[in-house]
Amino acid sequence: MKEREILFLKEISKFIPRDRIYTDELRRLAWGTDAGFYRLVPKIVIRSKGEQEVSELLQTADRHQLPVTFRAAGTSLSGQAISDSILIIAGKHWENYSISADHQSISLQPGIIGQRINEVLAPFGRKFAPDPASIKSAMLGGIVMNNASGMNCGTHANSDKVLLSARIILADGTILDTGNPDSRNAFEQSHPEFIRQIVRLRDRVKHDEQLSSRIRYKYSIKNVTGLNLLPLLTFDDPFDIITHLMVGSEGTLAFLAEATMQTEYDYPHKASAMLYFEDIKEACRAVVALKGITSPTGERIVKGAELLDWKSLASVNDPTGEGLTAVLTETKACTSEELNERIAAIKEALAPFRTFTPIYFTDNPEEYSKYWAIRSGIFPSVGGTRPLGTTSLIEDVAFHIEDLPEATAELQQLLAKHGYEDACIYGHALEGNYHFIINQSFHTEKEVNRYEDLMNDVITLVVDKYDGSLKAEHGTGRNMAPFVRYEWGNDAYDLMKSVKQLFDPKGLLNPGVIFNDDPKCHIKNFKPLPLTNPHVDKCIECGFCEVNCLTCGFTLSSRQRIVLQREITRLTQSQEDPVRLKTLQRQYLYPGNSTCAGDGLCSMSCPMSINVGDLTHDLRQAAIPVGSLSYSVGNWTASHFRGVKKGMRSVLTLADAAHTVLGTTVMSSLTQRMHQLVKVPLWTPSMPKAYQIKENVKRDAANHTEACKVVYFPSCINQSMGVSAQSPVKQPLVEKSIQLLQKAGYEVIFPKEMDKLCCGTIWESKGMPDIADRKASELEEALWEASQQGLYPVLCDQSPCLYRMRNTIHKMHLFEPVEFIYTFLRDQLEFIPTEQPIAIHITCSMRKMGLDKTFISLARLCANQVLVPEEVGCCGFAGDKGFTQPEVNAYALRKLKPQLEQHDIRVGYSNSRTCEIGLTTHSGISYISLVYLVDQCTRPKKNLTH
Repeated sequence: MKEREILFLKEISKFIPRDRIYTDELRRLAWGTDAGFYRLVPKIVIRSKGEQEVSELLQTADRHQLPVTFRAAGTSLSGQAISDSILIIAGKHWENYSISADHQSISLQPGIIGQRINEVLAPFGRKFAPDPASIKSAMLGGIVMNNASGMNCGTHANSDKVLLSARIILADGTILDTGNPDSRNAFEQSHPEFIRQIVRLRDRVKHDEQLSSRIRYKYSIKNVTGLNLLPLLTFDDPFDIITHLMVGSEGTLAFLAEATMQTEYDYPHKASAMLYFEDIKEACRAVVALKGITSPTGERIVKGAELLDWKSLASVNDPTGEGLTAVLTETKACTSEELNERIAAIKEALAPFRTFTPIYFTDNPEEYSKYWAIRSGIFPSVGGTRPLGTTSLIEDVAFHIEDLPEATAELQQLLAKHGYEDACIYGHALEGNYHFIINQSFHTEKEVNRYEDLMNDVITLVVDKYDGSLKAEHGTGRNMAPFVRYEWGNDAYDLMKSVKQLFDPKGLLNPGVIFNDDPKCHIKNFKPLPLTNPHVDKCIECGFCEVNCLTCGFTLSSRQRIVLQREITRLTQSQEDPVRLKTLQRQYLYPGNSTCAGDGLCSMSCPMSINVGDLTHDLRQAAIPVGSLSYSVGNWTASHFRGVKKGMRSVLTLADAAHTVLGTTVMSSLTQRMHQLVKVPLWTPSMPKAYQIKENVKRDAANHTEACKVVYFPSCINQSMGVSAQSPVKQPLVEKSIQLLQKAGYEVIFPKEMDKLCCGTIWESKGMPDIADRKASELEEALWEASQQGLYPVLCDQSPCLYRMRNTIHKMHLFEPVEFIYTFLRDQLEFIPTEQPIAIHITCSMRKMGLDKTFISLARLCANQVLVPEEVGCCGFAGDKGFTQPEVNAYALRKLKPQLEQHDIRVGYSNSRTCEIGLTTHSGISYISLVYLVDQCTRPKKNLTH
């Protein structure tokens, strides 16, 4: 680190906590790597929080002449947001929003995710207009500053069209709110020359008819190559111009602290069709026809038309698409009658074209959402089919619609000419905008030259032949920076340079992006992707997983864990820097290994279902080889599990006695101190008392003979833990479950020797899969006998345990409580819903088993007001992490308590005892099993039927 960087670090440490400033090898690499195919490692990473902080950061960087790059998330795939200097992150601390009273506009901070914006607008019948395919992971800052548009918004509703005002922080630290009169007046006083320069640039454009015509033509289709020049032609007010210059500027002009944007009407009626064509030209001609269909009022009927070539379809295993080209088409309407009219109009327009299958539109959301999920996942899915170790590279170009059929076919031929036989073309055909994906190795000079030759030919095709856009959306990036002048010409490029000089006279904001004097910058600084683990080798580091990773923004995200393990593998293989290798391995242990919940939710938002928990389990297994002390302890506990449970009960009894004597305050303080000093598992007031199933409970269950029988295997946790002192219920779950089952007319059968049985999750999570499988095998044998060789269903009262049982035991019907109650008990019971509002927590295992909707449906049978808290995924307790790393549990549930208070929730329900402990600890209310609620809200029907 150079002297000025050291001085910068010393100064910012006075106003930013050190836990949000990263200078270590591990986190600089983790945060410095994005989804693109370039890599620069920043010297300093700062997790920013608040406008004043960013203002002071920029002032400090300005004093020390240090370059600064900003990053939110999403839409940046071509080197838009990487840095070898200072990287300022605007993510988890920048998620606030406010909706106008009439719901026509919304003010958004840069860290809020696009899908979240749509969730908060949905109750008002409104939506966020820009709709990139990555909207489930892309943040507002990434969307606006790259002008990422998407499937439906085209050029008529992209960020430039719907942006009303912005709060920005200039390179000198000045905060300007272009929608606030006081801020505008203050800026006019403090920066009069800045305003005068904006006016001069505006007049220069408007008085140059040739340049004006050029700008209009270039922006008649999607175009984000270079800076956005359209505001200089569209607006007169200098503050409107400043506002819209931000769109697509990629952080080269200012920091976007907030954007106020128009919301869009969300049509209540929608329908989509997947149209298949035998020829890509025919598909494009059909798209041209679709674009021309309008309603009597002049509204465009077709809202989206996404082309997917046959290789795109093959990547998502489309059974119909072999050798074909598809066009995913969407139309929307205010009424169902109008929707049918629009579908009819589309079919009429398509009559002259030959489709491979009959045209079929569906207005069923469950059906058409699958089409759009396929479209959204194309890039990572194609990336998953690449030869392992190569880079999946995406670019997007745009043609004028009249050129679309010929240009598309030529682009396809061009990719084949350069040997990219596995390349695919897909994208927003209605706007003439295509993405093309190639799988590229940069290991040899020959491969780099092949890529350079391809890009040169693409530029010739797009610019010279069709005068299209080299970048249609998602920002210019380093990949297209050398060609901005070539596409636009000298006059327009010089105008862009004048804008850059005005906003950033020292050239410190995101240098090398949009403006780069190195004509070869696009073939330098490639990111390596070495093979590291079969579970994750297909990953292209797109970041789709991060929205479901509970430690994202706390320690490391799932994507960052893969990034780091790849670098550790690379250094291990090359032996180029043993010191750095050991440093990364050491620094990875806590944030990478210890705090990973291993819950697997990351796989649910990954189009290739990559589970980073599997990687973590492999690393843990490698750290405790057979014969090691840790392995021997694990093996001993498995063989003496009855005694281990007895010991657990003794510890719980001792803790409860101490709590009774010392009181909550003293007990909490004492155990907190012990946890900090010697890492004793943390006690909380939510800790339950000890419990052991009494023989009379087993006997009574067996004596209750009914026609229907169920084998009930209480999890190890529920065999050992009862209720806590503060719980609203007093009866242990095992006994309550028996009571509910008997109420519905079921005889309960327990497997023999339950005290020694376990599903094996404990050992699997610790990296001992062989011991885990041994325990699962023991359990399977006992359940097989108890169920009369699979004749009776098997119920386990802990969803995480049941999840593992289903993955290891396949010859019996296994159920967790929600599914069993909804499937078998619902018709046997009369539900009397409570008026008291309740909250439910859907566990990771339930989500992975696809039971989340079942849980919600069952809860709504029991209560008229059911809250599923937003942005609360995995609770982070993860077996025992709530005891050993309670900070993970606290971070995962940081957004829970305010929502419960807002809705006056007094009790919450789940179906995992350990999760309930953590939820109770961090919510301010008690969480208990849903079994209690079902029992409370039901009575047996007079005539039970089975």
